[in-house]
Amino acid sequence: MRYPLISNTFFKHNREKFSGLLPKASLAVFAAAAKMPRNGDQFFPYRQQSDFFYLTGIEAENAFLILYPDCPTPELREVLFIEAYNPVKATWEGHMLNQQEASNISGVQNIRKDDQFDATLRELMHSAQAVYLNQNEYPKYSSTIPDNNSLLADKIKSAFPLHSFLRAAPLLEGLRVVKSETEIELIRKAAAITGKAFRRVLKFVKPEKYEFEVQAEIDHEFTINRASGHAYAPIIAGGINSCVLHYTENEHKLEAGDLLLFDFGAEYANYAADMSRTIPVNGKFSERQKACYNAVLRVLKKAIKLYVPGSTIDQINKATWKMMEKEMIGLGLFTAEDVKNQHPESPLYQKYLMHGVAHHIGLDVHDPGLKHQPLKAGMIITCEPGIYIRDEKIGIRLENDILVTNSEPVDLMADIPVEADEIEELMQHNY
Repeated sequence: MRYPLISNTFFKHNREKFSGLLPKASLAVFAAAAKMPRNGDQFFPYRQQSDFFYLTGIEAENAFLILYPDCPTPELREVLFIEAYNPVKATWEGHMLNQQEASNISGVQNIRKDDQFDATLRELMHSAQAVYLNQNEYPKYSSTIPDNNSLLADKIKSAFPLHSFLRAAPLLEGLRVVKSETEIELIRKAAAITGKAFRRVLKFVKPEKYEFEVQAEIDHEFTINRASGHAYAPIIAGGINSCVLHYTENEHKLEAGDLLLFDFGAEYANYAADMSRTIPVNGKFSERQKACYNAVLRVLKKAIKLYVPGSTIDQINKATWKMMEKEMIGLGLFTAEDVKNQHPESPLYQKYLMHGVAHHIGLDVHDPGLKHQPLKAGMIITCEPGIYIRDEKIGIRLENDILVTNSEPVDLMADIPVEADEIEELMQHNY
């Protein structure tokens, strides 16, 4: 792994917290992520399933975890299964995790081979009454491809139809939504690497470069700073592409006079950063571009103050949309009178800002967490107002990651350039 080993006390504590939520005579089962086929005999780079990493720290495939906190046999209250050593696989693919290493990483004492999983589970099911099974329950997520946890759930329910089956996801969501000090520091690191990459591209961007060339600069900075890569598909969107919310083609030439919208974040030790910035391709905002930019920046600064305990993402969205509506009036996009006469189900601001401005971030760039859930100290949430004026080829989004505390919100990206004048100054040496 590229990052220094995380203390296994972090993973022990996570398991203890989860196990403490289980009713008596209940066990929970988790599966590691599978390798995802790419083409031919190739696979995509491996990335561990987030919940499995949260509970174990293990980065390997073909692994399982069983938690049964009040099991009558104490040594079976935590069992981690890893892939049995295969000399052929080791020869072709490299080092395979051994039992001592798995124990050192996870803090689990009872490490068994994956071919012992079925027999161990059957032994434990004899005394267990309920089983907690895991799956991705993110509200906006859907996939036709079943993951390992879904396949495992189907297998267990088929083999043990008379047991009660319950959802592990709500329990894990309640834990993952509030970050520990270890997690906060890992996200700080991801944010710092993201900032380095942004400063690098500020020195690189100019007309006639291609979006993919800019991405290559980001990739390089991520790699030399031990990031595993991007936390999500990066958006490097010049000109009209800046008005496409999830543009990821990153293949067009940058033109003088256009804006370039970035939305990218490093992944470090599986933890994500999520940043958006917008810069002038030729190093100088036009008067109109700067007016729009500063409108979004004013809202960003005001909105961050809303990230306090007791507030909700729903409330932050509504307040931020209202702020942006006022700025849009100032930019001449519509009038206050137009707002009074607008259809209540189709507000005018939605033509120029059609997305929410906040989401949880952590092991996933869109981490578990509900919009109506009151914020608590330790949550990390994005703040990302924007404006998209397609007729003018102006797409601007500014986004920082905000730590909620019991005092003032902490901007984890406060040192990444965002002021229009600073961006212009940093780009001047390009010309």
